[in-house]
Amino acid sequence: MNSRLSNILNDINTVLLPKLCFGCNVRLNRGEHLLCTLCRNQLPLTDFNLLEENSVDRIFYGRANIEKAAAFLFYTEQGIVRNMIHYLKYKNQEPIGIFLGDWFGQYLKETLVTPFDVVIPVPLHRNKLRKRGYNQVAAFAKRLAFHMDAVYRDDLLIKKTNSRTQTTKSRFYRWQGNNELYGLSGAVIPEGASILLADDVITTGATLEACANTLLKIPGVTVSIAAMAVVP
Repeated sequence: MNSRLSNILNDINTVLLPKLCFGCNVRLNRGEHLLCTLCRNQLPLTDFNLLEENSVDRIFYGRANIEKAAAFLFYTEQGIVRNMIHYLKYKNQEPIGIFLGDWFGQYLKETLVTPFDVVIPVPLHRNKLRKRGYNQVAAFAKRLAFHMDAVYRDDLLIKKTNSRTQTTKSRFYRWQGNNELYGLSGAVIPEGASILLADDVITTGATLEACANTLLKIPGVTVSIAAMAVVP
């Protein structure tokens, strides 16, 4: 099939099944992917990397022995980022995770000083994973691993209890509960491995804190964090 015919068929398919921007729901033009050009240019990039100190690092001070932490976008209750995360998390739109993982992964690779050995997504409980059918962080984590020449592992960290976030609880109570939610599976990982822990949105940081402290029980490992977005 030549390129001209392929373009014609793509145009016909677009008319019959138009692809819409996940940010503003307008029809995407040829060459646009997931986001229209306007929404892509309006994405609130943090410019945080894994080299310089930033506000995501400070979330975990005194809470977990994190090497470095960064997030790609700022998250607000209204806007493009919120729409993207919603479609990724609840509408089975895993290409969004790939899109963000490729973009952030390339950026982190350019600023990375020490390579990572392993990239791990924050896990879902097996019941939630069965119900949803996918972990919304998996595609993002896989693309980070690809760009940084690391190994993707989703068999090391497990969520032991199927619980919901309870925002009415005190911070200490949430922290105490979260630290009982995660465990190690017993799968083998080399001592001293450099781990990058991936998540979607950082709010209080309690989930990542609990995951990181669980992983740090493995002798000699170091843990850093990369998220799609952070609440300012």
